[in-house]
Amino acid sequence: MLFDSTLRRDLARNFGATLVVIVTLVLTIMLIRTLGQAAGGQVSPQDVALLLGYIAVGQLPTIMALSLFIAVVATLTRMYRESEMTIWFASGVGLTRFVRPVLRVALPMIVVIGLMALFVWPWQNQRAAELKDRFERRSDLSRVAAGQFQTSSDGTRVFFIERDPVDARTGRNVFILQSTPDSESVTSAKSGHIELQGDDRYLVLTRGQRNDKNAKSGEKTLARFESYRVQAGERILSNVENLPPKARPTLELLRQPSAPYQGELTWRLGLVLGASNLVLLGIGLSQSNPRRANNWNLMFALLTFVVYYNLINLSQAWVAVGRVGMGTALAGVHGTAFILAVALLFWREDRHLWARWRRRHIGLPAAQPA
Repeated sequence: MLFDSTLRRDLARNFGATLVVIVTLVLTIMLIRTLGQAAGGQVSPQDVALLLGYIAVGQLPTIMALSLFIAVVATLTRMYRESEMTIWFASGVGLTRFVRPVLRVALPMIVVIGLMALFVWPWQNQRAAELKDRFERRSDLSRVAAGQFQTSSDGTRVFFIERDPVDARTGRNVFILQSTPDSESVTSAKSGHIELQGDDRYLVLTRGQRNDKNAKSGEKTLARFESYRVQAGERILSNVENLPPKARPTLELLRQPSAPYQGELTWRLGLVLGASNLVLLGIGLSQSNPRRANNWNLMFALLTFVVYYNLINLSQAWVAVGRVGMGTALAGVHGTAFILAVALLFWREDRHLWARWRRRHIGLPAAQPA
């Protein structure tokens, strides 16, 4: 049918364009944030591109839900503005008739959102956590940028080195300042390199000296050495048991129904239910007066998405701390949103039916529904 094919084509085109724009904006913001973390020593500069990919994949369910919602609102708003909706209404096509073609376009997207929220989201969080943890547990020497002063992970040491262009694990002109509440020491050496012993890493300095100062007595000592060995890091990777709930597989969350796990499961299921409700809300929120050239309905729709998404996060927090159960949170947030979407849809439909009835039987001019 011409009605269904035209509407589905417009929805698909607007969804694709909106998705590209939002993905570009999110990637730009995430790139700036990730580069800032790399500059601050929180992530490895070599892992920026990989970490950015993991973050983009994790944000894709939310981005797709927002893009689908904007596509529905923008498409129907354009039809109202160009009086296409008036023609369809005059032809006997009600607003509820738009639900079927819109859902036919939205259903594959909702399925993809569900699969990514339930399976891809924990996978990318686990990989991102492993990247950050691997970098955090690397030796302090390997975390230092050449020619820059940088603080160690525990904040007690300050490093300055010049990297050897031949061996990346070897540094030249090493300077280490270590401060504790009782003492302060300055160590300098001609060179230093990393040695691995089991799961531990050791920093071996050669041809240097160490100056120690007692903070209480003020006593100073000087020691020269040909070789100095100090442990620079512990295990490279952390235990899998320490992963947060967002990095746990969905099946594991179902097997262990603790409050934090149920809170994470509430958020994942909430994305799927929220995307479905937003499609219905978009049909009702898209109505506009063609005589008024404004985009207030689109702004109101975006505000609705922000409020709805915050409610999903709030329900996750409530379930995670044990204030409400998972079923109560899902029914309260998403059940209420579904009822409001259906009520708004039929309210818009009744207004158009009343306007047509007045025009045909009473002969009075029908006011354009707002």
